[in-house]
Amino acid sequence: MSRIVLGVSGGIAAYKACEVLRRLREAGHDITVVPTENALRFVGETTFAALSGRPVATDVFTGASGIPHVRLGREADLVLVVPATADLIARQAAGRADDLLTNVLLTATCPVLLCPAMHTEMWQHPATRSNVETLRGRGVVVLDPASGRLAGADSGVGRLPEPAEITETAQTLLDADVAGRASGHDLAGLAVVVSAGGTREAVDPVRFVGNSSSGRMGAEIARAAALRGARVTLVAAHLAVPPPSSVEVRRVSTTADLAVAMTELATDADVVVMAAAPADFTPRTTATAKLKKSGDAGMTLELVQTPDVLMSLTRSRHAGQTIVGFAAETLPDEQSLARAGHAKLMRKGADLLVVNDVSDHKVFGMPDNRVLILDAAGVVDRVAASKAVVAHRILDAVLTHRATA
Repeated sequence: MSRIVLGVSGGIAAYKACEVLRRLREAGHDITVVPTENALRFVGETTFAALSGRPVATDVFTGASGIPHVRLGREADLVLVVPATADLIARQAAGRADDLLTNVLLTATCPVLLCPAMHTEMWQHPATRSNVETLRGRGVVVLDPASGRLAGADSGVGRLPEPAEITETAQTLLDADVAGRASGHDLAGLAVVVSAGGTREAVDPVRFVGNSSSGRMGAEIARAAALRGARVTLVAAHLAVPPPSSVEVRRVSTTADLAVAMTELATDADVVVMAAAPADFTPRTTATAKLKKSGDAGMTLELVQTPDVLMSLTRSRHAGQTIVGFAAETLPDEQSLARAGHAKLMRKGADLLVVNDVSDHKVFGMPDNRVLILDAAGVVDRVAASKAVVAHRILDAVLTHRATA
């Protein structure tokens, strides 16, 4: 069980902190809520106490013998602030300690994750941008806000990411290695393009040839790269999971669509990750009307090969670009997986290849993964963990390759 301090500052998005709290509690974490005085104008103390199952810490004087303003930060495994308003960010950047939450932030020795939410003009103001960069420079992880409907009738960047995304990011940062990489912003300045999801090749207006890919692994790589400071574009085929809010998304449907988008975006990319599962075959012709049954007769479907997107990318790569491919195999053991993966890496010309065994529904749609990461010399890493952690290990391999290439 991890000990998490959930700070809540005074913005309209404070109500979403309740959902984050519920999700973290259901995941088995011990949560202490530390709201600001203004946060309690939006959500009452009773609500936080009921959802957390613990007393709410509201000021530095209550229970002063236990030194809560120091103890909470020291004992926490993670401090999470949802939402982090422009005011809270400014006060933390300035090192102020004028309420319990800012005291906790000053004494925390664990990872700190801020989830900003504010109007677009406030988020884009030079003062806020400077404060965010100051905090990131100190190792604080700041999750970029989403774009969408804000308070009132207007829309724009500044919306709090969805509670599910915040919860997933928070739990990932409980891994010490991941937290160190995210706080270090070691991908800052890099442009990363990631593909994810399964493509669909139309048979008729309602049927298609496809596969079981959920896109979760690619989405996690995109999220991890953004968290580590990269400028990320996610080329999303058909996803069973929502894309991260902090990345640009390009939607595609077919393998041909995917090829066009990846070729275009790879032109300016430092790192290209082909995590999508493109269909290998497409119908030679697509019916313009729904195909009907005709008695007991079956149907013969003629298929032709789709473009080899990964090989096309490696052949047109520019100097300094790192290309990562994926291989989904159904082989009996690690030795066979490594051998097949290495052969594919050499054939496709990728710098790195991520290989996993997808037999018996082990991977598609699942939260965890077991992979081998290979380069031309062989296996460079073996990972069995959540896909969020696997994503960071893949990016570690990318950085190692770039440092030695």
